[in-house]
Amino acid sequence: MGKKGERGAKEKGAGVSLEEEGKNAAKRSDPHGEEEYQCTGILEQDFNELCSRAGLTKIPKVTVRLQSASNLFPPEESDMPAEKEVPASLTQIQSKYAYFRPCIQTELEHDDPKSVREIFLRGWKIEEKMLGVFSKCLPALANLQAVHLWKVGLTDLSLLSLIAILPNCPALKTLTLEGNPLAEGSFYRLMGEESTLAHVSLRNNNIGDADAKLIGQALSTLKSSNKSLVSLTLSFNNISDLGAGYIAEGLRLNRSLLCLSLAHNQIGDQGAHKLAEVLGPFALTHTEVVERRRLLLEKESQERSRSPLRHADAKSSERPSSLVSSTTIDKLQVAKQSKSGSKKKEPSKKEEKAQASTAAGGGVAGGPAIAPAKKEDAKQAKKMVSTPEQKAVRGKGTKSGAKEKRSLPPELEVQEPTEIVNPLLEQAEHRDGKVFLPGNRVLINLNLSWNQLTEQGLKAFLAAMESQQQASKATAGVKWQMGLLRLSLGKNRFPADSKTFAKLQELMLPRDPTSRQLPKAPDEELAAPS
Repeated sequence: MGKKGERGAKEKGAGVSLEEEGKNAAKRSDPHGEEEYQCTGILEQDFNELCSRAGLTKIPKVTVRLQSASNLFPPEESDMPAEKEVPASLTQIQSKYAYFRPCIQTELEHDDPKSVREIFLRGWKIEEKMLGVFSKCLPALANLQAVHLWKVGLTDLSLLSLIAILPNCPALKTLTLEGNPLAEGSFYRLMGEESTLAHVSLRNNNIGDADAKLIGQALSTLKSSNKSLVSLTLSFNNISDLGAGYIAEGLRLNRSLLCLSLAHNQIGDQGAHKLAEVLGPFALTHTEVVERRRLLLEKESQERSRSPLRHADAKSSERPSSLVSSTTIDKLQVAKQSKSGSKKKEPSKKEEKAQASTAAGGGVAGGPAIAPAKKEDAKQAKKMVSTPEQKAVRGKGTKSGAKEKRSLPPELEVQEPTEIVNPLLEQAEHRDGKVFLPGNRVLINLNLSWNQLTEQGLKAFLAAMESQQQASKATAGVKWQMGLLRLSLGKNRFPADSKTFAKLQELMLPRDPTSRQLPKAPDEELAAPS
């Protein structure tokens, strides 16, 4: 009995010690434990500590990236002694392959180690534990603006973990994920409606037409669109005409993307036609027309509810038939006129309160007849003003004529804070029973070099650019609708002496702001194939 009791006590004591050790280990690994590590904002220190706490034995080294590109690679053969003269030493071998060791390269804003601006990872697989470490140390970097990943072995599942980190890094706007094909093509998740990324590069990821369809839907659909992405690089992939059509569908209702690169793909004339159609006026589909009408009616009702004068509806009740029978554009213009007109009518109503019943009946001889005439003149003057100008007058209509030259800032001020910014609300044109939008004039840089375009594809872009040039004259001074400024078509399949290309070049070169400043690379410049 004594021996059994002694043995049980020993086992009990051993069990307690193991239990305590497990609790201590849990505290070290549990992110909600009492001993949770507080990051200091110094990446090297935080990264090493978090890796050791996560149980990682091989910890990549954190180094500052050298500015000179030559220092990032091993010495060239011409700089090294000949193999016959001096045998390769262990130091030379180590220095030659040091570049390929797992490491984290950083760029600093200044000498302060807390000022990490960019992070570069290349050539080593990022496991789930490592993503857990990044989820803690990256948000502590207040100046982190860009993360560049090249061949890091991410999967569709681990990409979701990476995306979950992004909202916790408010300054992070650039993400490069290259040389990392995904089985399910989850790249589109980087461009969701709630994404805050401004620059995304997805080169060399084996992106095909099915992936391009998801990316196009992420750029815009009938109900949603990405409003943060400014540049998207999809070069060195496997996108064909079908995929280019999906991307073009996403550009129909997207008004944030400025730069798009589809270089080094398999896009031919059909894909070029789809992309060119979006740049010029295009007809809305039936579902888009229905959605446009719904948005216009919704906007009209919101403007009426915001009006402080409820009795303005009594004045506008004399126009119910026009609201029903007119086109959707007329509905929007009448709503804006009724709102601005009601504000101007307020002082006259107080003065002519006794004559309200006679004024509603129509023209009356004498003084009261002057006011309706002025109102009709004001209505006709408003109909002659374009939509952006109406917004400027509405925003700052009481300003003196001395500030007319600065009409652009009021337009931008009205355009930015609007909650419902939808291209379907743009001023449209009605032709042949169809509704035409002016097209995407926000995209300013399109790269289609090293594809399969021929003369037919060039003609499509020439027609689109001529249309944009005419439209830009009508909306002179509206900088947020400049149209395409740079079009890269080098290394395609059209002849070098193409007349269509010559016309296109003559049209585009004066618009290209970089043509007179920087020399262009062969795959970027607007040049015929050699």
